[in-house]
Amino acid sequence: MPSSSSLRCASVVMTALSPAPIQDAAPIASLDYGAFRGAYSPTYNLTYFRKIPFAASTAARNRFRAPQPPARINATPYDTDQPFDMCPQRTVNGSEDCLYLGVYSRPWASPHPLRPVLLTFYGGGFIQGSASFSIPPPGFPVLNASDANDYVVVYSNYRTNVFGFLAGTKIQEHPDADLNTGLLDQRAALEWIQNYIHAFGGDRTNVTIWGQSAGGGSVVAQTIAQGNKGEKLFRKAMDSSPFWAKTYRYDDPENEALFEQVVQAVGCQGEMDEVACLKSVDVQSLRDVSLNLSTSHQYTTSSYTWGPVIDDSFLSKPLSEVVSREELNAEMVLSSYNLHEGENFIPPGLQSATGSGGFNSSAASFDAWLRGFLPKLSEDELEEVKKQYPETGTAEEIAYNTTYTRAGLLYRDLVLACPAYWLANKAQHGYLVEYTISPAKHASDIIYWNTINPVQKSDPLTYEGYTGAIASFVQTGNPNAHKITNNSVVGVPSVRDGREFVVRNGGLGNEGIGMLERRCGFWLGVAGRVDI
Repeated sequence: MPSSSSLRCASVVMTALSPAPIQDAAPIASLDYGAFRGAYSPTYNLTYFRKIPFAASTAARNRFRAPQPPARINATPYDTDQPFDMCPQRTVNGSEDCLYLGVYSRPWASPHPLRPVLLTFYGGGFIQGSASFSIPPPGFPVLNASDANDYVVVYSNYRTNVFGFLAGTKIQEHPDADLNTGLLDQRAALEWIQNYIHAFGGDRTNVTIWGQSAGGGSVVAQTIAQGNKGEKLFRKAMDSSPFWAKTYRYDDPENEALFEQVVQAVGCQGEMDEVACLKSVDVQSLRDVSLNLSTSHQYTTSSYTWGPVIDDSFLSKPLSEVVSREELNAEMVLSSYNLHEGENFIPPGLQSATGSGGFNSSAASFDAWLRGFLPKLSEDELEEVKKQYPETGTAEEIAYNTTYTRAGLLYRDLVLACPAYWLANKAQHGYLVEYTISPAKHASDIIYWNTINPVQKSDPLTYEGYTGAIASFVQTGNPNAHKITNNSVVGVPSVRDGREFVVRNGGLGNEGIGMLERRCGFWLGVAGRVDI
């Protein structure tokens, strides 16, 4: 696997950054492949660099390759205060010249101490998404939760869908192609941080990775990747609703079939070098293929079809094996999940008696969905699944008696909540958060930490207790170290104590996780047949 470690090392200087910022300050970071001019927002007291290349264009020969070193910037300096394009999406958007990142923080100047670093991965089911940000960028309320927390935030692009996760034996064996290029893009951003972040006031020895949904799944991938072992690219990991759909080996029949469908659809089937042919076809042809295939397994084997695969070098072991036998690449983990978020991903027809799309609210329809979703389980194992998730039951903050909630709970556990719990429980210092404020669906929680909005003022207790814990974790590795709320409000317990931090309407609490531990233990017992 070509490594992005060939990205240049730093010889860097930061100039024009004042600890007492003035309006229109223009900081310049001089790196060994170019000088980059940033900007300053007096409204938010933010220094920011919105567009810095961390790798070369992924077009032509670089398509399906690990990220390559960025070209030298000849402009003196290069103005980063401009948007950058997303990587190719599934429709008509995006550019293959997309491996850029943005950096923002409170103003800093040497010799002030270097600060912790937060690298954020976006979600989108591994089929879409972009790191572009406005001013203030997403996540700034976290940065601003307390003056006690002061760190540098990085947003980076990575390839998704067919461009980031095309697999198969021919990709693995090709000398000019790599598996899991989307994950390797993320690793390249981590290496860029190691080489250059001190020029922006960041401490490369104190890096946290964070993401929500597929961004959280990206955190899972980087945290369990054998290719990151011993590299110390990050110390802390935060996974919010980590979308970790079933991961197959690159040469699994499903991935081989996907490869064949792609080469056939773009006219490369039968070519002497099919991978080289794929590199030469128009980008729109690959967008069209990705769009057609991305939901082809939506309610069955792999949710959105494209995503990380088990390879022989970087992501070489599945999550279940790592949490059972191996150490993580992060010492400290803060995980979270939402009460009803599995319901975002199951057939909507399961809600009603009349149903739609071939599903309805009957027990028979639940059984049909279950067999499609878990096709490798035996009849006895499927019966055990139904005992774990009976027609009427309770789980954490849920009491249910409907097929829809039952299926949503099962999906939530397997794909979102159990991966969150496993990472937190495996870490040397782990914490687990459950978000229950109605509707508590997938992404309901981001209202407290993604963008500035009225809820942070209308519900200051939750904002300060929940978002403040996130900020404290980034700064210190402990969500309670910079606790903003007073002693009458509970802190975040260690998951090793069998408890989780519950964000509920009208207050914050600590609750036991015995039921979740039992169900997640069941899934670990059948992990090899559900591909987790």
